[in-house]
Amino acid sequence: MAAKPKLGVWKFASCDGCQLSILDCEEELLAVAGALDIVDFREASSAIAPGPYDISLVEGSVTTPEDQQRIKEIRAESKLVIAIGACATAGGIQGLKNFANVEDYKKTVYQHPEALKTLRTSTSIKENVTVDLELRGCPISKYQLLEAVSSLLYKRAPNLPTETVCVECKRKGNVCVMVGYGTPCMGPVTQTGCGAICPSYNRGCYGCFGPQDTPNTASISKDFAAKGMSPVAIKRFFRTFNANAAEFRAAADAAEPGRSPK
Repeated sequence: MAAKPKLGVWKFASCDGCQLSILDCEEELLAVAGALDIVDFREASSAIAPGPYDISLVEGSVTTPEDQQRIKEIRAESKLVIAIGACATAGGIQGLKNFANVEDYKKTVYQHPEALKTLRTSTSIKENVTVDLELRGCPISKYQLLEAVSSLLYKRAPNLPTETVCVECKRKGNVCVMVGYGTPCMGPVTQTGCGAICPSYNRGCYGCFGPQDTPNTASISKDFAAKGMSPVAIKRFFRTFNANAAEFRAAADAAEPGRSPK
């Protein structure tokens, strides 16, 4: 009998939410576990087996020199690497340090800042090694995860959505919060994947799944300004879970160009 493909799950700087989404697959995870040999998943089990790995799921961003070395080692041991979640695909909420002076924060927060080994920036996995597939979200969609893993097992292209959250709202019959209530919403520039959770409860989208393929951030920024949002507020709207995604970063800088950090 042919050996089952080996799967490893790895954590870098993150909150573990995407790994918990894997465990949230419940019955579906049992089917995946039957098709794969999960050899290293420390969030779920203390049982560890050495590589090489057929598939590696990587959560979190690279924030330390140790991270930089470890992700290279994982890449070398893995046939396929899938970056999962906003931290792994765009630097995560910790990517906000990219817009500040890390040395100042170290001195303010830590009694012995000289003992802290950290990089000046928080970067995505693909900024450090080659990535075969990215799954967006904070956290990821378990359905997208199952689709991605299944596609790799059966050697076909994954069927992952690329449309905006607005399309999902249309499917669910939601009243547009921007039109109906005048609520600022990132849905028109954000990739779907969450099931339009926030707009379904009459709240604006926060951009958890990052920028859609062709986001018109300039247009939506004008709409935010027309609704009374200040340049500072608009900049903060783009600087959340995916602050370091190129399109959102540029939109934040454009919102308040005179005060963008160097």
